[in-house]
Amino acid sequence: MRKNFALTHPKLKPARLVDAIKYEIKKYLRRERNKNLPAGADFWDFDCRFGATQEQADVIKVAEINKHIDHAVGAELPSFYLEILAKPGHRAPLLDEE
Repeated sequence: MRKNFALTHPKLKPARLVDAIKYEIKKYLRRERNKNLPAGADFWDFDCRFGATQEQADVIKVAEINKHIDHAVGAELPSFYLEILAKPGHRAPLLDEE
């Protein structure tokens, strides 16, 4: 998902618009996590970037998406850019303690 989200709408209140954006992102993550994993992968991992524009986007973690959206709303940005790319993840093997 590579998308610019507008934080202004002529008919919707800002709080409802933010809820709709967060729901769309959550729905996308859920859809990607339910896809079949490639052979040898343990889980779906996500590369995320967030910023006011595509050029200003910085790398963030999936768990920080809502916090960054709230910060963009607080800063009264007219829109923001969010990029979420799914990739297969591999768990690190546990080391035995002796």
